[in-house]
Amino acid sequence: MQTSHRQQRSNTRTALVLAGVVVCMVGVSFASVPLYDLFCRVTGFGGTTQIADQESTEILGRKVTVRFDASVQPDLNWRFKPAQKAIETRIGETQLAFYEAVNMGDEPVVATAVFNVTPDKAGLYFDKIDCFCFTEQILQPGERVDMPVSFYLDPEMDKDVKMDGLTTITLSYTFYKAQDQSAARAARDQAHAGTRGVADIKG
Repeated sequence: MQTSHRQQRSNTRTALVLAGVVVCMVGVSFASVPLYDLFCRVTGFGGTTQIADQESTEILGRKVTVRFDASVQPDLNWRFKPAQKAIETRIGETQLAFYEAVNMGDEPVVATAVFNVTPDKAGLYFDKIDCFCFTEQILQPGERVDMPVSFYLDPEMDKDVKMDGLTTITLSYTFYKAQDQSAARAARDQAHAGTRGVADIKG
């Protein structure tokens, strides 16, 4: 009986330890996304760009060409492209570029853009002041919009020996259909209600 009781307590402890491990793993999995995002933003890892709350106060003579790239995931029926192929800019100089998006479908859609720059090492010095990628975008059927991005290259880039000889940076965006389409459904219902209201007035 004593052996059985000891074994039972051992099994209980083992079960509690395993449950604790599972809880910790779940917690880590939920925390890993924001922590990874923070890590990327702080280090520029993977070409992740930075966010600036104001323009640079220093403009250098060194020039860099910023190229623009765009793509859309297959499940999103949008046309998306840069309005300009490239901009030549001085380091520290604020630039404004545009991307064009068109909803080719027959329903409102909410989408979100992910972004990076290449080469990856330039991400630490690519500062965005404002960008359409900061928020989700909703387009009505057939709607076309110009989406701005305001940016500059941090003057600290010129002090980094790893950035010596860098003359071209590519800024890339990919639009994904948002998992939460409730805003699109609300927009569709509002449009339908407006249509019915106009029909009632005419009637």
